Amino acid sequence: MDRPLEIVFHNLPSSPEDEAEIRGWVDKLERRFGHLIGCRVAVELLNHRHRTGNTIDVHIDMSVPGGEVVVTREPHRLERKYAKTDLPASLHAAFKAAERRLLEYKQRLQHQEKPREEVAAGQISQLYPDEGYGFVLTLEGAQLYFDSNALAHHDDFDKLRVGDRVHYVPAFGDTGPAASKVWLAGGEPD
Repeated sequence: MDRPLEIVFHNLPSSPEDEAEIRGWVDKLERRFGHLIGCRVAVELLNHRHRTGNTIDVHIDMSVPGGEVVVTREPHRLERKYAKTDLPASLHAAFKAAERRLLEYKQRLQHQEKPREEVAAGQISQLYPDEGYGFVLTLEGAQLYFDSNALAHHDDFDKLRVGDRVHYVPAFGDTGPAASKVWLAGGEPD
């Protein structure tokens, strides 16, 4: 992890054994996910009621590349006499839920595909070689600005001539519609 693990107990005494168990669970999450940036685990005893028992809330906040995954385990009711044995059960349930959420997040990240670039055809309508830019005339009759950096092969700028057929990827630049990638028809982009 890039940031140290943070473990907090509220209204509940912490013990080295409880902290070691939490560290073990977090290590397992990091091995399963690949890389956690940071993790905060808060364990809170919500109330002290002699007749109805105590309620423990486990909150796990994990920082991951591209976002955050948060799990709040439904409070688990503890009988006073079983408080020591049920804390591990509450931690187990919370970390199992965190593991499921992290794996779902990881799968979403792996299945995200880059949006496919729309490729269009046009022709060079204007060139300004000294300034390093030109315009592509689209099939719809619009003029799209491009500069030498938009060329798939930067040395191709000197080869371009007005009237050459090109392929391009339409984009929206600082000053309006533009061509973000341009290459000669019959060639291949990078």
